[in-house]
Order: sequence, then structure tokens, then C-alpha cells
Amino acid sequence: MSIADDNHYGAAAGAPAFADLPILKPGERLPDGLRYVPSRLDTTLWGRLPSGADAPIATVVSGERIVIDTLSHEGILPDQGQDPARFFAAHGVAPDQILADAIALAARPRHDDAVDGPHVVTGPIRVEGARPGDLLRITVERLQPRVPYGVISSRHGKGALPGVLPRSGTTVSVFTPIEEREGELVCTLPAREGGPRDVAFPIAPFLGIMGVAPAGDQRPHSVPPAEYGGNIDIKLLTEGASLYLPVQVDGALAYVGDPHFAQGDGEVALTAVEGSLRATLVFEVIPAARAREEFGAIRGPLVRTPDYLVPTGLDPDLGEAMRKCVSAAIELLAVRWGMDEHLAYAYLSAATDFDISQVVDVTTGVHARIRESDLAEVRSGRF
Repeated sequence: MSIADDNHYGAAAGAPAFADLPILKPGERLPDGLRYVPSRLDTTLWGRLPSGADAPIATVVSGERIVIDTLSHEGILPDQGQDPARFFAAHGVAPDQILADAIALAARPRHDDAVDGPHVVTGPIRVEGARPGDLLRITVERLQPRVPYGVISSRHGKGALPGVLPRSGTTVSVFTPIEEREGELVCTLPAREGGPRDVAFPIAPFLGIMGVAPAGDQRPHSVPPAEYGGNIDIKLLTEGASLYLPVQVDGALAYVGDPHFAQGDGEVALTAVEGSLRATLVFEVIPAARAREEFGAIRGPLVRTPDYLVPTGLDPDLGEAMRKCVSAAIELLAVRWGMDEHLAYAYLSAATDFDISQVVDVTTGVHARIRESDLAEVRSGRF
């Protein structure tokens, strides 16, 4: 499909007013003293996640900070012309505001959409000392937009209303400049086709894909999340949050990608505001014995924010994902705080929100926000 066949919104509203953000080009404006992983052809996968047989592109020790460039898939996909220079120029983006690594990646022969996912994934990164049974903790220290614009797309009859939207039957891509309004960075889009950009909402960057490699030599499809993480799309993973993942192979072989500027729980149209990010992360190994003592048997992704401990449930059936999340939350309350099962069940019903992470990635996700301050006075046998 050519760019002319695609439906694009945003360009007709006039020249966009971008926020005065630096363009974070590969290798430029980096902090001193930190290891850096660029998003080059030899450091990324397109449409697949790393397997346990993949060679690491970098190695870090537990507790090390690392800076990683990530690339958005929006603007480089075949249904958008696979030509980011042309795609973004049509929306008023100057040539020097288009990332060279996006252009280079788009020049690579594209995998078949029927076989591979859309996402660009940076990794894998080996973490010394990580072994199966351990947890890998990935702490998000900083997330910087690499460009002052993003894209929201609905395509392929997917999303929460497949067969209804997009009504054209072809991809609809909404261009969303980042502006500064009253000291706050916001994403903007028009309320009507061709109209002014009169809808604005705050940016809240996070990485939709954070994971560790599964055992074996098969690279998983990038779309459905699993117990090893991947495309979990949990918007709570902003700066200051951590993700705990059960290590599957020696060295963990961690990876990140699918950068977002903002997302609503559910991600109903198929994508969030997709936009490239530079991430400063810390990888830390939690040994198996300590992991079991603190959290019990963690079978899938666990998020921690300054306020919440967030167990998850993943399943192609949303109801089953909900049941898995409730069971994981009850077990977490029992292990960490010594709560009786029936009391934990009652507490979750009365005080905990269960949110839908997303419903558009084949495997749906539910996450529970357990407010740790509620349990500050509780003591189990160990805490």
C-alpha cells in the first residue's frame, strides 16, 4: 500500500507547533559515564522478540545504569509507505527532525505482516549473574522523547472494534505534535478532520515492551505478551517505576521497545501515542530465594510504582486474564503481608482497582493496583 492509499490526519490543520525539545539523534546528547546502546540495524529486531539462543548486543552487571535508544514503528511501516522521511514531511516535520536510525531501519527489507509484528525492539542485553528462578528488576529512571511528535494508528480491522473502525478499511494514522502549554508537555490532535488541534492531553512516556528472552531458539512474535513480559503495555511504567520479570535463561537477555508518549488503559484503537524514546534504565538481579520471600511464586510481570504494587494477569480471554490477576494478587498479599485468603479477597474487592492494560494484542492484560500504604502497619512473619 502506498502512502497515497493511507488515511492520514493532522497535516491539514496547518503547520504544527512543536515543543522546543532537542532531537535526540543516535550517539548525541548522551550523559557522561553511562553505557549506551543505539537503535541500529545490528542492535534491533523488527517484529520479533529475542530468544534464549540470541547473542547479546551488550552486557551489564547487576545494578548498572544503561542508556538505550528505542524507535517507534509508526511512520516506517509498509501501510504508511515505509518511508519515514516522506511520511513525516507530509505532516510538516523538517528533515532535521526525522531520526536517521528510523530512516535506516525502514530501508531494511520488511518482514511479512502476516508473520511478524510491527514493533522495533532493542536488545538483547545480558545481565551478569541472572539465572532461571531469579527475578530481573528493570527500573525506569528517565524517559526522554527523541522527537516532538507521535502517531496514533488504527489498522487491519484490529482494535477494540474490529470490523467497525476504521470504516475505510485502510490504515488511519493520526499525527500528534507535542506542544508546551502552561509549562506542561501535551500531545495534541484535532477534534475534526482538517480542524485545529483543540484536543490536548499530558504526555506520560513509558515503554510498551519490556521483557526477558524465553528459553529455546524460537523468536516470539512481538505482539502478544507472556510470562516473560514483552508487549505488556502497562502505562504505570513511567519514570520511577520498576518491572519484575521471572528470568527464563542465563543472563536474562533483556530487551525494550514499543515506546509510547501516552496511552489510555485498554489502548482501544490499537496503538497509543507512539513516539521514539531514549530510556535510562537500571537492571538488577533479585536472587530466587529473596524473590520468593518478598513476592512468592511470580509467574508473570509484576510492576512496582512509588504508590502501588501491581500484579498482572495475561490470557487471550479477558475474563481469564482477570481471574489470573485476582489469584496473583491474593497470593502476593498472603506471602508479603501474611493476609488470610478470604480477607485478602475482601480487601481486593473493597480497595483495589483492576485495570485493563490492553485488549488489542491477542493476549489481553489486566493489572491490579494494590496501594502499599494501606498495608504499612501489617506484619507477616518476615516483614
